[in-house]
Amino acid sequence: MADMNPYTLGVDHVGLTVSDIERSRRFFVECLGWTVVGGNPAYPAVFVSDGTTRLTLWQADGDHVAFDRRRNVGLHHLALKIADLDVLSELHARVSAWPDAVVEFAPEPVGKGPRVHCMIREPGGARIELVCTPSS
Repeated sequence: MADMNPYTLGVDHVGLTVSDIERSRRFFVECLGWTVVGGNPAYPAVFVSDGTTRLTLWQADGDHVAFDRRRNVGLHHLALKIADLDVLSELHARVSAWPDAVVEFAPEPVGKGPRVHCMIREPGGARIELVCTPSS
């Protein structure tokens, strides 16, 4: 069975449960430049996209517990590709100044490089890695 082709075709979308759907929507749209592409107010959910990746932001119930990457099963983080080091630096500065966003660490090499990344938490609590592979 080792030569079997995969049945799947990649990721259609990722659903993130967030503590405050409006703060998360504003972060993705106003800070990262994404677009709202739909939603379901009754659920409630907001669908956002950067033109390549689609996310569903789901509102957590009031009794939610903050995610602990070492203790919870589930999404550890979402890694988003960034075009180049200049954009990564600019985005790190934007996120650093964004209300209720948390920067876990500033841009640094992944291992011995050449990839560079930083880790953030968007205002709704989801952990996001911003990563780029510089051209040589």
